[in-house]
Amino acid sequence: MTITPEHDIRMANMTFASVYPHYVSKIERKGRTKDELHQIITWLTGYDEKKVQDQVAKCVTFQQFFEEAQLNEHAHLITGSICGYKIQEIQNPITKKVRYLDKIVDELAKGRQLDKIMRNGNT
Repeated sequence: MTITPEHDIRMANMTFASVYPHYVSKIERKGRTKDELHQIITWLTGYDEKKVQDQVAKCVTFQQFFEEAQLNEHAHLITGSICGYKIQEIQNPITKKVRYLDKIVDELAKGRQLDKIMRNGNT
């Protein structure tokens, strides 16, 4: 699929708080925990649980969410397709980071082991 500039703008302006409850319900329906979700968010962004909750409470956009984050040095190892888009082909940095997050949440929901989700450079 081709990503349009309008799509990138929509992704950047979407609030983390609007998507976070969907992440929680998705992983809990599959038997995973909120703690596990926070572990992978922490791995990707460097945020601790309090900071994640602060970002939800402040209703930050994904642009703001990722501007304040310290992206994990191994995030580029997150590849594959999510929502019909190949992550490695996404050019816009914010859209790519949102899709990184979507992908690891999807992997968690599908039962992938945490150590595999949190790539360490050896996988």
